[in-house]
Amino acid sequence: MTRLPTNRVSQGWHTSRMTWFAPDSVAWTAASRRLIPARLISLGVFVIPPMAAAVVFAVLFSPAWWWVVLGFALIAAWAAWITVRIVLAHAWAERDDDLLVKRGRLWRSVTVVPYGRMQYVEVTAGPLARALGIATIQLHTASPGTDASLAGVPADDAARLRDRLTSRGEAQLAGL
Repeated sequence: MTRLPTNRVSQGWHTSRMTWFAPDSVAWTAASRRLIPARLISLGVFVIPPMAAAVVFAVLFSPAWWWVVLGFALIAAWAAWITVRIVLAHAWAERDDDLLVKRGRLWRSVTVVPYGRMQYVEVTAGPLARALGIATIQLHTASPGTDASLAGVPADDAARLRDRLTSRGEAQLAGL
């Protein structure tokens, strides 16, 4: 019988070890939790009308429509859970030469945007985002493949972050 080494600790899927998805010595800034209600309201706009129509059909025509309502409710609950998990996985980190943007739980992605490649930085906020006090920062680079967006940035920090990213980009570009 073979024994596994006892000093080995199983981390499971919640690993805290350094991977290319989470480099060591990087201070990640998470998206504001105010992005969760914004995304859930947007989800509700698409889920509630068909669900309400199914309730009307169930009340007026046939009780079999309650199965459709149950289906909509299960799909809505699953989509809401996924939406919350996606928002909680979104973060960014500023390093000396580049900006890291990570997102996703199951399908993870990390985008590295070198400051010297940034052409301009755009801050946007729709009516719902303004009401919740958040904004989205869109980074435009020389290569469309490295464009990145930071959703859920607190509105107070968005302009400062835009200015800081722009000045770092100009400094990196001047150093070329």
